[in-house]
Amino acid sequence: MKIKKLLVTSAAAGAMALGGIAVADSHGRGEASDKALVILTSDSLQTQGMAMILSNAMQQQGTELSILLCDAAGELAVEGYASAGAIATPPSNPAGQVKPEGILQMLMDNGASVDVCAIYLPNSEHDESDLRTGVGVAAPGPIAEMMRDPAISVFGF
Repeated sequence: MKIKKLLVTSAAAGAMALGGIAVADSHGRGEASDKALVILTSDSLQTQGMAMILSNAMQQQGTELSILLCDAAGELAVEGYASAGAIATPPSNPAGQVKPEGILQMLMDNGASVDVCAIYLPNSEHDESDLRTGVGVAAPGPIAEMMRDPAISVFGF
């Protein structure tokens, strides 16, 4: 009886180990997505800044970025908007202090697509003419397609 229990336990342990290897292998094979959708809704200066900093890092690594700004983060898309303060970067970063809207503009200058949510303008005091040059108004259908596309990574902040 003890031998039978030992064999069953050994077989189960072996199956779990092989299953773990298979899972690790399947995750290691795929290339990093070369497209990403970043959805930013937060009004937090640090959250907005981190979303922009990470987006910048992805763009520098070759990711084609689409950025969707909703709710309070939609203000970043308004021409002339200035954050209340700047974000101090780590000592290793020569930039010193940055503002989310400055990084957003840099991302756009480097090819990122930026849109505000379809419901942002009708629920704010702004209209389309108030948006930065190059910022569009997203349509739900294409955004939903991007969100459903397994080849596009989606990040929310």
